[in-house]
Amino acid sequence: MIMGSEGPKSVTVQELCGTGTSVLFAVPGAFTPTCSAQHLPGFIERAADFKGKGVDRLICMAVNDVFVMDAWARQSGASSMIVMAADGNGAFSEALGLSMDASAFGMGRRAQRFAMIVKDGVVTGLFVEAPGEFRASSAENVIDHL
Repeated sequence: MIMGSEGPKSVTVQELCGTGTSVLFAVPGAFTPTCSAQHLPGFIERAADFKGKGVDRLICMAVNDVFVMDAWARQSGASSMIVMAADGNGAFSEALGLSMDASAFGMGRRAQRFAMIVKDGVVTGLFVEAPGEFRASSAENVIDHL
């Protein structure tokens, strides 16, 4: 789900990534410490660098509802440069085999922290973090692989 001009809108991954080059990065949760202090801000700060490398769209995804993702986009300043996608039920993360159990933190099933480069619907790069780490899916690392 994404927030459209008329409210929540259901989209497929194919519609979301479209043609051309997309970078989709996933975070365990909107407004959480590393996600809000480092992960999303890194992509915001480097958005022009991604465009310069031929990336057509940046997509941030989390297992949160579309209203939370929209609020996070507005609070962070990401709205104009990053599509904020809600994997509300975790179905996409689960289908990728990239979900995790964050029940110990009171968060239930979530997406692992990862990033992927998608070119014309084909994943050409996948960067999955080890538990508790933040390096592989950072904006800097993804740019280095474009």
